[in-house]
Amino acid sequence: MSASEYSFDVSVENFQQYVLDNSAHVPVLVDFWAPWCGPCQSLMPMLTKLAEQYAGGFLLAKVNIDEQPELAQQFGVRSVPTVKLVRHGKVADEFTGALPESQIRTFIDQYVERESDRQMPGILEAFASGQEKAALAQLQQLRSLEPDNLQLILCEVAFLQRMQDYPAAEALLSGLPANFATDSEVIQAKSRLQLAMEAQSAPGIDELLQRLGLDPNDHQARYLLASSYSREEQFEAALENFLELLRRAPDFQDGAARKGMLMVFDLLGGQGELVSSYRRKMFTALH
Repeated sequence: MSASEYSFDVSVENFQQYVLDNSAHVPVLVDFWAPWCGPCQSLMPMLTKLAEQYAGGFLLAKVNIDEQPELAQQFGVRSVPTVKLVRHGKVADEFTGALPESQIRTFIDQYVERESDRQMPGILEAFASGQEKAALAQLQQLRSLEPDNLQLILCEVAFLQRMQDYPAAEALLSGLPANFATDSEVIQAKSRLQLAMEAQSAPGIDELLQRLGLDPNDHQARYLLASSYSREEQFEAALENFLELLRRAPDFQDGAARKGMLMVFDLLGGQGELVSSYRRKMFTALH
């Protein structure tokens, strides 16, 4: 091997040992390159740097196609640079051309086992068993090691919401960088948190139903009922009550009914029969 323990040149003779055997333990990126290839000269140093930074999370195997035409032919390489990711002895993914570093990291991260992958099952189990503060502390420590791991951020928001620490959850979501803010899971988390905050001080569903039975124009009760249904993931009931509020009082709390329906749509992923049906009903109610 050359360069380091994480990146090395391979040939037909050592491909089995260095690539296929190693791929049983970690992903192996196989970089097919050539000395005359301009993009190869920019891609290889980047891959080598990432291999060092990931410190064994993946290995980088470099194949000079001029010297190893058999390997290039065996893997169907038609242009360089071509990078193939080998896992458990098989090509699991690939890309061609010199991609930006951010895209390469995203590509690699799909296959690299991180510390969070090892620890999260235990943390989730601890939280579910009632050890909420200890689980949250473990999660926050883990997140400090992987600050760009969006799934850990969303998990912490969910923990805080379950613990009814709404200000902390809201601050965490508000402080996300711009590249995370438009993620569909983040939008869902914001909607879920907002509806939970609306329902936190609400009376029970039975009491709200009783209030509406006495006065169908108790708009505050209907809004709290819809928010409570949302928190309980009874989405159709939530949408029906937001819609009824929209019909009766479209200007209530600056259009809170319409906003509530949009937040439920977010929670449902913005698609599906329920969303389509209530989008049409909302449009009709507004016009």
